[in-house]
Amino acid sequence: MQQGNIFVISAPSGAGKSSLVKALCEKDNKIQVSISHTTRKMRPGDIHGVHYFFVSHNEFEEMLTQNKFLEHAKVYDNFYGTHIDSIKKIQANGQDIILEIDNQGASQVKHIFPNAILIYILPPNLDELKKRLINRNTDSNETIEKRLSQAQKDISHAKEFDYIVINDNFATALDELYSIIMVSRMKANTVLETYKF
Repeated sequence: MQQGNIFVISAPSGAGKSSLVKALCEKDNKIQVSISHTTRKMRPGDIHGVHYFFVSHNEFEEMLTQNKFLEHAKVYDNFYGTHIDSIKKIQANGQDIILEIDNQGASQVKHIFPNAILIYILPPNLDELKKRLINRNTDSNETIEKRLSQAQKDISHAKEFDYIVINDNFATALDELYSIIMVSRMKANTVLETYKF
């Protein structure tokens, strides 16, 4: 069985990453999204093992000391991390896996898995990104300005990624994203791992 690929998909908040990843998984059942461990409290509608694996700070720190995480980060007083065993298990089953993480996490993943494919989703421009954040109607003006400021910092790391998809038209961006997945499955070293001569 051909081992699955690891795809890291990053984007600034509001670029449409989550919607694209959801549509991608609906399009192809060989793709699975990694479920992170987190110390944040469950919110209404959250399901343990579906949205996140919810653990205590002590449990997370114990896993950290045992080097159980492929990557981890602290965001607003909570920890988030990708458990390395779950990634290896999904890969071994021939499934491609997507990690929706930031550029710092992407760098950590690439260090451990050099064959990981890094994809960055860009909005068409910052004006459009601002419109999208306003239209979501979930954040205050102050939060939107903070997100835009953070977006500019995040976008400066896009050059460290293997591929860039500009989400101007959703259907086109989805097609481009899917093309990267398909091409990656046809790379010689991936195919020849299991090819019988």
